[in-house]
Amino acid sequence: MTSSKRTRPRVGPLTATADRAPRLDVDALLADRSTGIIVCCGSGGVGKTTTAAALALRAAEMGRCVVVLTIDPARRLAQSMGIEALDNTPRPVASVDPANGGSLDAMMLDMKRTFDEVVLSQASEEKARAILENPFYIALSSSFSGTQEYMAMEKLGQIHAQAQRDGGYDLIVVDTPPSRSALDFLDAPERLSSFLDGRFIKLLLAPAKGPARLMSAGLGLITNALTKILGAQVLRDMQTFVAAFDTLFGGFRQRAQKTFSLLQADGTAFLVIAAPEPDAMREASYFVERLTEDAMPLAGLVINRASPAPSAHLSAEEATAAADRLEALAPGSTTAGLLRLHADRARIVAREAHLRRRWATEHPEVPSVVVPALASDVHDLDGLRRIGELLAEG
Repeated sequence: MTSSKRTRPRVGPLTATADRAPRLDVDALLADRSTGIIVCCGSGGVGKTTTAAALALRAAEMGRCVVVLTIDPARRLAQSMGIEALDNTPRPVASVDPANGGSLDAMMLDMKRTFDEVVLSQASEEKARAILENPFYIALSSSFSGTQEYMAMEKLGQIHAQAQRDGGYDLIVVDTPPSRSALDFLDAPERLSSFLDGRFIKLLLAPAKGPARLMSAGLGLITNALTKILGAQVLRDMQTFVAAFDTLFGGFRQRAQKTFSLLQADGTAFLVIAAPEPDAMREASYFVERLTEDAMPLAGLVINRASPAPSAHLSAEEATAAADRLEALAPGSTTAGLLRLHADRARIVAREAHLRRRWATEHPEVPSVVVPALASDVHDLDGLRRIGELLAEG
């Protein structure tokens, strides 16, 4: 599934900063009509959903026709956008400022429904019913590792094809699944393909596809062993599913290849989202390297929820020393406690700045933008607008 082509990532628009570090110009990226897809990716818990929603809202209010696809089990996006419930169908966000002629639709990936739609579109009515009612299919479509990531790519391909056909959306913003690893989104099609094309699946297909002579004593022994382990009914369900699904597999693989190529196209821009924490920044590095290996267009890095610097120009060491002197004179001093809080905040800010500098040294050509943490969670469109402003300000 991956390309052997190795190129440097295509970085987004840059502007100079005081320390000459490349800065991502988010508004230029959103205004660029040649960009049709923005993929927000990164490890779980770094604010991908909020970032995707804020970008989509800002682009819509800049005049673009946008749809945002989210894969967020907490469904915060629906609440933020004033939509009671999101599902597999794009729903209009009514409170978008229409002054520039833009629009915004939002949808949430329904993993099983997307899988069902693919089966229904590719199989005859009788075969589709046999697959959809099969217990093994129900388990696979609901909880198999990688299915959510694969179906996110499937839905992206569907939306893009519809937009190309009907001339609707000119920008698709994708919030990737909250996986343990950010790489799962790119690896999912290959993993699902490997599973469906693996030795175990071929073994299950052998009785249905091969001539009677293939049912040798050795295969019979294996089948008997599987029956004892899985149970006769489970094994029959698996064999029935695999035999029915086998004819659809080529279509799955073809569409996965097509979507993978779409992600590599110039009209796509990847934004890697990270928090200023060692694990998240390390994951961001892995993802940037993988995007480079797969020749995918990288727009830049968003460092989310950065700690705002203290307003007082007092180092952590100076604040700690002053607190020690005050406590020696007046134990329990409130001012001393505040000085220690200031020192703690200054150390956190310094630690985050060190992580950003180290990351920039390792990836000097990748532009980035730093978004400070807000005092409260984002729960409405005004909050998303504020995040959009911070993204643009950098």
